[in-house]
Amino acid sequence: MAIRVLIVDDSAFMRKIISDMMKEFRDIEVVGTARNGIDALEIIPNLNPDIITLDVEMPGLNGIETLKEIKRRTNIPVIMLSSNSRPEITIEALEHGAIDFIEKPVNIGSNFSEIKSDIEHKIKNYFNENLLDSRVLQKNPVSKSTQVNRRYEALVIGASTGGPKALVQLVSRLPKNTRIPVFIVQHMPKGFTTSLAERMDRESQIKVVEAQNGMNIDSGTVYLAPGDYHMVIVKDQIMLQSTEKIHGVRPAVDYLFFSAAEKYKEKLLAVILTGMGKDGSDGMSRIKEAGGYNIAQDKESSIVFGMPGSVISRGVVDEILSLEDISKTLNRMVR
Repeated sequence: MAIRVLIVDDSAFMRKIISDMMKEFRDIEVVGTARNGIDALEIIPNLNPDIITLDVEMPGLNGIETLKEIKRRTNIPVIMLSSNSRPEITIEALEHGAIDFIEKPVNIGSNFSEIKSDIEHKIKNYFNENLLDSRVLQKNPVSKSTQVNRRYEALVIGASTGGPKALVQLVSRLPKNTRIPVFIVQHMPKGFTTSLAERMDRESQIKVVEAQNGMNIDSGTVYLAPGDYHMVIVKDQIMLQSTEKIHGVRPAVDYLFFSAAEKYKEKLLAVILTGMGKDGSDGMSRIKEAGGYNIAQDKESSIVFGMPGSVISRGVVDEILSLEDISKTLNRMVR
C-alpha cells in the first residue's frame, strides 16, 4: 500500500519538482499539494495523508505556525523543507514536532539526485523502521547493581531522526554539578548543528558547544559534533575528521563510540536515542566489550526506532528506557 504524501510549499515550481520526484518512487503517492498553510489545513481532513512535507518559509501562515496547528489537530508526521540560511527556524520546527527536515538547495539542479534520494529515504524509512516490533527484539538487560554505582568518566550520546527535540530535553535537565564531559553526535548537515548547540546551551545549566578540532576536553561541558565532520576523542582532545561517510552519514555515531570506548573503557556511559538506520550499533558493541554501560531509548518514546532497535537486537544494551527515564537515570549517573 502506497504512502500518501501531501506537499505544502508556496512555490509552484517547488511543488511541481517535488511532485515529479515522488512520481518516480515506488510505494509513494502524492495525494495533493497546497500553496500555503491555510490551504493545507483545509484539505488535510479530506485527503488524510500519511505524511506531509512542509515548507518552512511561507507568506501568511508560515511553516512553524502551520506545523503547530497540524500537530494540534492530528498525529500526521511532518518533514520540513528548510533553507540553510535560517537554521534556527528548522531547530524550532523540530522542537514543535516535525520528525525531520530536508535541506532545500539554493540551486536544485546542482544536486537534484541527492535531494531526491533524501526525500525518498526519509519518507520510506520513517514508516519501514517503525514497523520493527519491539517484542521480538532481544531484551537481555544485565544486572545493574554494580554498574549503576560505578563512577563514570564520560557520557556519549548518538541520535538521528527525532533527536534534536530529545537532546534538548535531556541536556536541559542535566544537573549544574555534572562532573563528566558529554559528547553528542546528531545526524545533521553543516550549519544546523551550530543552531542546535546554541539552542541547547540557552536551555541548559551546563555549557554546550559545537566541537572544534583540537579542543581540550573539560568536565561538565557538552560537545556536539559539527555537521559534515566525524568527531573522535584522542587523549584529552577532540579531533574532527573529514574521512569517508559511514552508514551514509558524517558525523557518524560509530566513530565517536569507537574512540570513546578505547579511552574510557568500563568508565563510559553510552546512550542511543531515536533515529533511522543502524549507526551506533557497532560502536555500542565495542563499548560493551570494553565494559561500558549502554542505554537505548524505547520504541514508545522514539520518533523512529531504527537505531535503538538495532542496538537492542544486538543484545548489547543494559537498559531500555523511555526518554523521561533516560533523563532521570543520567542525572543520577553524571553527578
